Amino acid sequence: MTLTHLRTFCLAALAAAAAATAVPSRAATTATITHYKNLPVAQQQLIDDLQRRTFDWFWDSANPANGLVPDHYPSPESFASIAAVGFGLTAYGVGVERGYISREQAIERTLATLRFFKDAPQNASEDDATGYHGFFYHFLDLHTGKREARWVELSSVDTALLLGGVLFAQSYYDRDTPAEREIRALADTIYRRVDWPWLQARKPLISMGWTPGGQFIPHDWQGYNEGMLIYVLALGSPTHPVGDDAWKAWTATYDRTWGSFQGVTLLNFAPLFGHQYSHVWIDFRGIQDDWNRAHGLDYFQNSRRAVYAQRNYAVANPGGWTGYGANVWGLTACNGPGGIVVEQGDRERSFQGYTARGAGLDYISDDGTIAPTAAGGSIAFAPELVVPALATMKQRYGKYIYDRYGFVDAFNLSFHTKTELRTGRLVPGLGWVDTVQLGIDQGPIVLMIENWRSDFVWKVMRRNPYIRKGLREAGFSGGWLDAPAAR
Repeated sequence: MTLTHLRTFCLAALAAAAAATAVPSRAATTATITHYKNLPVAQQQLIDDLQRRTFDWFWDSANPANGLVPDHYPSPESFASIAAVGFGLTAYGVGVERGYISREQAIERTLATLRFFKDAPQNASEDDATGYHGFFYHFLDLHTGKREARWVELSSVDTALLLGGVLFAQSYYDRDTPAEREIRALADTIYRRVDWPWLQARKPLISMGWTPGGQFIPHDWQGYNEGMLIYVLALGSPTHPVGDDAWKAWTATYDRTWGSFQGVTLLNFAPLFGHQYSHVWIDFRGIQDDWNRAHGLDYFQNSRRAVYAQRNYAVANPGGWTGYGANVWGLTACNGPGGIVVEQGDRERSFQGYTARGAGLDYISDDGTIAPTAAGGSIAFAPELVVPALATMKQRYGKYIYDRYGFVDAFNLSFHTKTELRTGRLVPGLGWVDTVQLGIDQGPIVLMIENWRSDFVWKVMRRNPYIRKGLREAGFSGGWLDAPAAR
């Protein structure tokens, strides 16, 4: 199965057994979070450089005519990822605030993107559509904007990630000018058009997707994973909302993965992207739903615990993989050496291509492949662990894994077999190293760095009426949500 086919279906559907050992105290995961301004100058420079390079990936890779962002880049053969577009729309605002680009440049790119999605064909055909019922296909042709191929699904989660960027644009571009008024109107039209109940094939849950040939995917979004954003957006819709029983159904399965892993008690989801994606746009600090209140934490605190648990797993290194340690860690969805079984000593090692690597109570999928985004996209949760990890990985391996656009998607220090690789390259004496970055892995890096530094994306999204409504409908209260929306 190819990289693209693997990514067609929800990574959250993977399941396997897990085991746990002990390490950090609860006090460590609840300690005061380090601020950017308190870092040594060298570490500040590291973060500045990484953020700028990762932003440049979005700015340089997008098609300026329609705003579509490639799934992977640099690559002449990539298709567009609608989730990457959502991250990109948000990154443009960061670029303005950081002085990487002008507000006018960001407006021009944002308008091109929103005009495309507003006018792109929505119908039930196999080959002549960009979406249907307001949802969009996971992968699009980078130039025509139509469904990349017949194996590509109409994706609820990737549409939600796209809408995160769309609603960011709606709230960020708030000036009374013709261009910024148009951005707000386009964003509103795109969001209001999404027919969330249509994708409730098995109410009250929301299906993972649909295809013209196979109809509704036989899997629904159940917690806990990156699907949180789907339900908040579906509950917040002013035109096609789902009922409030949807959030209750979403949280009903939480007890399956609530427990201790690597000495940390948390709501588990093995890959770290599930603890990052919804948090890019929603500030979960200090707001709680019924489940949070019953368990004495919020989702931000839970993600912080997930970072500690993963780092502890790397220190324990039960698989005996090369390089793992306190400052070299990070399992999430990413590229890998490929579907290969290799004999190493007295045992066989299985190496995967693109898959949802992770370690948690729900499952363990670990073939020695480290994804820097697992750490980088978690910087807002646990900078005291993430910054040293980023610094160490760059210092040790930067010649091979850090380039014009920051960290490459992944690397594996345990893979040394000379074979025909599907992705990446083999570096003698080091191991397998990817040669591209992925938009869905770059996005959390640049945006969560900014949330940690300034709360920027969170502040913008706190005033979005649809996000606020969706959270309230889900039963959230407290903190910033109980205060009037700030301008």
